[in-house]
Amino acid sequence: MKCTQPGCSGTIADGYCDVCGMAAQPGAAQPGAAQPGAAAPAATAAPASTADGTKCTQPGCTGSILDGYCDVCGSPAVSVAHEAQPLSGGDASVATSASKVQSAAIGSRLAQSSGTTSTRRTRSGSQRVRAARLGAGLTVVPPAPAVDASKAINPNPQVPEDKRTCSKCGNAIGRSIDGKPGRTEGFCPQCGQEFSFTPKLQPGDVVGGQYEVVGAIAHGGLGWIYLAKDRNVSNRWVVLKGLLNSGDPDALAAAIAEQQFLAQVEHPLIVEIYNFVTHEGAGYIVMEYVGGKSLKQILKQRMSANNGAYDALPVDQALAFILEVLPAFQYLHDLGLVYCDFKPDNLIQVGDAVKLIDLGGVRRIDDQDSAIYGTVGYQAPEVAEIGPSVASDIYTIGRTLVVLCMEFRGYQGTYLQTLPPPESTPLFTQHDSLYHLIAKCCAADPADRFASADELRGQLLGVLREVVAARTAGTALTSAASVLFEAPAASVSVLSWSELPALRPDTTDDQHAWLSSVGSEDPAQRLKDLAGAPEVTAEVLLARAQAALEMVDSARAHAFADELLAQDPWDWRALWIDGLAAMQEQDWGAAQSAFNAVYQQVPGELAPKLALAIACEKGGLPDVAEGLYITCAATDATYVAPSAFGLARVRADRQDTAGAVAALDKVPSTSRGYPESRQLRAEVLLAGGGSDLAVLDQAMRSIESVSMDPIAHQRYTVRILTQALDVVTAGNAAALGAASSRPAPTVGSHSATEGGLREGLEKAYRALARDAPLREDRVELVNKANEVRSWTLT
Repeated sequence: MKCTQPGCSGTIADGYCDVCGMAAQPGAAQPGAAQPGAAAPAATAAPASTADGTKCTQPGCTGSILDGYCDVCGSPAVSVAHEAQPLSGGDASVATSASKVQSAAIGSRLAQSSGTTSTRRTRSGSQRVRAARLGAGLTVVPPAPAVDASKAINPNPQVPEDKRTCSKCGNAIGRSIDGKPGRTEGFCPQCGQEFSFTPKLQPGDVVGGQYEVVGAIAHGGLGWIYLAKDRNVSNRWVVLKGLLNSGDPDALAAAIAEQQFLAQVEHPLIVEIYNFVTHEGAGYIVMEYVGGKSLKQILKQRMSANNGAYDALPVDQALAFILEVLPAFQYLHDLGLVYCDFKPDNLIQVGDAVKLIDLGGVRRIDDQDSAIYGTVGYQAPEVAEIGPSVASDIYTIGRTLVVLCMEFRGYQGTYLQTLPPPESTPLFTQHDSLYHLIAKCCAADPADRFASADELRGQLLGVLREVVAARTAGTALTSAASVLFEAPAASVSVLSWSELPALRPDTTDDQHAWLSSVGSEDPAQRLKDLAGAPEVTAEVLLARAQAALEMVDSARAHAFADELLAQDPWDWRALWIDGLAAMQEQDWGAAQSAFNAVYQQVPGELAPKLALAIACEKGGLPDVAEGLYITCAATDATYVAPSAFGLARVRADRQDTAGAVAALDKVPSTSRGYPESRQLRAEVLLAGGGSDLAVLDQAMRSIESVSMDPIAHQRYTVRILTQALDVVTAGNAAALGAASSRPAPTVGSHSATEGGLREGLEKAYRALARDAPLREDRVELVNKANEVRSWTLT
């Protein structure tokens, strides 16, 4: 069946397209092929804001919107995409240093501090985070050319002596002694385990009556891996991997039976298992040949090109690889399987796609008996005691991401179960959100990690957007819808708690439908109505807390947040409420602690960063606030206005006039906050350089560039022209020199001469007099107009 995605030439195989990897559309049929007795499926309605077929707005993406999402990068449709330029006067890659801020307790820390012995989540996480090509349309990853299968054969299949270790106890075996070469076959002197480093299959051997061996290509933990041709299916290339090296037929049959479930794993991002066969007492898995390069090989090539020095992948490319493979992990977890042994060796890049290989370590989550496979430095610390889990897979993903992004020295020793301190690690210092993402993946307590691969994917996508925005200085800036937060609703210069982005309702909550019927505008009445909820779920408690905040009853809001944390110590939304309540109380230290904890739990979201920036600005941490404002403004168009206002305040407070003006200049003219930004721009200029005609000219042009209240406009005019007149009449040489550099010195639309300034002032005073409500005010303003008017003979 042909894939129905626009522009894709693939075919649906086992429910997924073999080219783009998208799932088959429900009810989709082969074009021109009628379905007997079947009614035509109803068309899926696209969101009202964006119709199907609309071009995707993500930078660099060539896809189209289908059913509300892009068919190439998987990003949700947005009705408006604002373009903005990078902030000048500051470096968008400056670290936010939010690690300096104290963080509120959540998860295992909260459970321990409250005396709770539970180390498991009480809920598995909301289903709304469930999430789709390489880079999600945000960045470009160089494609890896396909490797011709015939060139992958090892002409001299030998295992170097320094790589020969016992598969059972891990001790060195087969090493040289007194100048004599080490044995390639024998028994381990420590545990007696039989070993063989000699290929068992030779070119021309036919395995299972179907697979003709061409040669060995690599050596793995269970012996050599061979390339073969499937004589029953057009001589397609396949790979044979040893399953069990045993002469016991019963043990071999049992091992094959235990692995049969792998044949059910069918996903475009996972290598396909075709068959299980035996040959001369040994078992083999027959699987798809993937002709590409593993991430480990890519890293080795980069190192070789860098004269042997480690050369990590660019952060955006590393994130792109992990982002692309996460749906494969979610697929396995949905089947009740865990991968166990993820590392750079096991992810292959072919062209602009990836493939998860080596399913030898995959096992059922509830399997308590099978052997556990893992790699030192990647395996979660609890696996040896309680076995693998979804959380341990998340751990291996986090560790792999670190290895891809930087030279992770000590990851198999000093930092075997920890991460390097962020303050001494350049990667983490530069990318604060990336550190928090990895730290959550690799948390010591499994319950503190991301609850699912899809939850991780949502946050990783947000971090990727930040990294790309910092690298490109914001030139690819667009808006992106968040699953967890609404977009900022206000564009005013100072945000209160109620103007921060609101939490999106969790539609999977059991009481979501009931809550939609509670809609009183009066928060007190709404709180009474909410008391009658059929069940006190998380969304009910959040609704009660919101009503309490609207009643300016912060103590009650804190109480509802505490109740939510008592239900689930891992629900960070309770800390969001605590932060809003602390803002009401102007307890900026508490607000910083709460918002920083939220930031660490959802590091890909911008709303907690904006809230934390405000708390840090008010709470005496302007440098941290500045970094957070820069990140928000550079990453998402909807955050530019509130972030630019905050950045301008921080810079103006330290007398950085040029930096403050540069920040205000980034408020888009389409923003509702644009008129206010022009007034603030004039204020900053007047405060920082009132004796310079060039600065006064900028201030006046700021006022003249927007529509504003006539009275306010005339008052600014009087203020600016009065200062300009003082400069001109005082004969300020520096100011006049600056003005004389222009062909015709002006202050806005007024000539920068005594006569021109007096004329402008007179008109402004008379305009104010006409609008003055009191007679005495009108008289005073007319007198001022007469005072400043130029003297004439008439």
